[in-house]
Amino acid sequence: MFSYELRTKFLNFFKQKDHKILPSFSLIPRDDPSVLLTTAGMQQFKGWFSGIETPKYLRVATCQKCVRTSDIEEVGDKTHLTFFEMLGNFSFGNYWKKEAITWSLEFLTKELKINRKRISATIFRGDKGVSRDNESYKILKNLNFDDDEIKERNRQDNFWGPTGSEGPCGPTVEFYVDEVEVWNLVFNEYYKTNPKSQILNSKQIQNSKFKIQKLRNKSLIPLKQKGVDTGMGLERVLAILNNKKSVYETDLFESLIFNLKSKILNLKSIRIICDHVKAAVFLISDGVVPLNIEQGYVLRRLIRRAIRHLYLLDIKKENILLELAKNVIEIYQKIYSELSQNKNKIFKELNKEQEKFGKTLGRGLREFEKIYKSLIINHQSLINGVAVFHLYDTYGFPLELTRELANEKNMKIDEAGFWQEFKRHQQISRAGMTKKFKGGLAEQNLKTTKLHTATHLLHQALRQILGNHIKQMGSNITSERLRFDFSHPKKLTFDEIKKVENLVNQKIKEKLKVDFSEMPYQKAIKEGAFAFFKEKYPEVVRVYNIGNFSKEICRGPHVKTTSELGHFKITKEESSSAGVRRIKAVIEQ
Repeated sequence: MFSYELRTKFLNFFKQKDHKILPSFSLIPRDDPSVLLTTAGMQQFKGWFSGIETPKYLRVATCQKCVRTSDIEEVGDKTHLTFFEMLGNFSFGNYWKKEAITWSLEFLTKELKINRKRISATIFRGDKGVSRDNESYKILKNLNFDDDEIKERNRQDNFWGPTGSEGPCGPTVEFYVDEVEVWNLVFNEYYKTNPKSQILNSKQIQNSKFKIQKLRNKSLIPLKQKGVDTGMGLERVLAILNNKKSVYETDLFESLIFNLKSKILNLKSIRIICDHVKAAVFLISDGVVPLNIEQGYVLRRLIRRAIRHLYLLDIKKENILLELAKNVIEIYQKIYSELSQNKNKIFKELNKEQEKFGKTLGRGLREFEKIYKSLIINHQSLINGVAVFHLYDTYGFPLELTRELANEKNMKIDEAGFWQEFKRHQQISRAGMTKKFKGGLAEQNLKTTKLHTATHLLHQALRQILGNHIKQMGSNITSERLRFDFSHPKKLTFDEIKKVENLVNQKIKEKLKVDFSEMPYQKAIKEGAFAFFKEKYPEVVRVYNIGNFSKEICRGPHVKTTSELGHFKITKEESSSAGVRRIKAVIEQ
């Protein structure tokens, strides 16, 4: 069976069960600061499950693209991937365990023709916080599962969620085919809270009228609306249906692996390269660019890890990443049309990252060997934090890459020492920035108030001209100028600077009203307000609106209308640090 057939069979099956078929969500989560990437099919419905949002549909089915790096060290074996597709069906207070379990078994046995005797299941055995899942056990027994076909597992195995630090969660039923897990059925009965998060605050908990169950220093609140969230790994099921031993032996990988011809036969390296390039293609298509922070760091790590394994295979072909990316687009373009639409951007970012890392990889590996040999001579097995930071800062080695290299040599790295050195260098680079008040103002007067308002206009203008990947990384304002740091992978062109400058001045001429309102932090984020990523915000925040152009969480101060600002002029654009640019600007009266 081909991948296209499996997707179609799944979605058609649940369409006949009155499910609304929705497209895959972006790999960049919507309004969910607790996670960097979409790692499960239910993430786009997190608000529906928790009751924070009203579900648009009661039954939904999707094929969701996902990226997970939690098991990245296992990638290359028979079952683990960083990029994968999750087939899922969901109920928002509509049906419950009986329907979900029965339909799953029906799809596996009747639609996919898998012999029932090959299928087994697991249930949650219960613990001090949550009781045994007797309901699921009885349903499975009624479906003619023998006791030896139903295994009871602990919380780690059969209690799922939440994604991120808090959210919906509950006990699970897992289906296995030939002892390989293929389908996870999550029954969301609880909301797991995080005292440090703003998603569900203490006031909402007090008004919920539910008893909070304390469990391992976490709180579980029973949900008013029970939900079903299932996930079946497309790649794993596809391998089983085609009698393959691994997920890398299907039509989703065949052409990729064929193009990696090497004199050195290292199957794991070949698989890692194919998987990581695939993940990179999808991430770039969804708007991620290689950076040293957040989603950009994940992408950079995947690309550089792929390049390193190309080095191990002695594949020195210059355009190999682009050729593999073209293969990925060919495999998936009928399902995800955005890949073809964004192919030039994908090729550009991959090529740029390969050029950047390719120049230093060989020298960095030689430096690592020097460090290793020195430790062996001195009968030591710990690479100190200064050396690890040197590989990061000078040769572009992500911390995880150095850790991986060390593990291969039976060495350890001093991660605490690395972060200490990292922070020391940050402090050095920030010297002279100690005089800070609200909003990065070095002093508070009419001039700095005007410049502070101008940073809001600048932030939005950069996003409109350069893209939504732009995030504020810092600011500093004096009476003479503003300084604004933002995430962006390359130097701005003269035309880009002029476009940003002109857009800010256009909004100044439009005499936009500047006002604010107070609201819960999560509501502000949901409504599209920008937040400074390093800031810790209270439960209730102040949101400043500049007409319909800009909306940011901020404590002020601001002018009352943009007509007070004068002419905005960018005086300098430069690099601040890796993946971060800096703009200096003034207001001319």
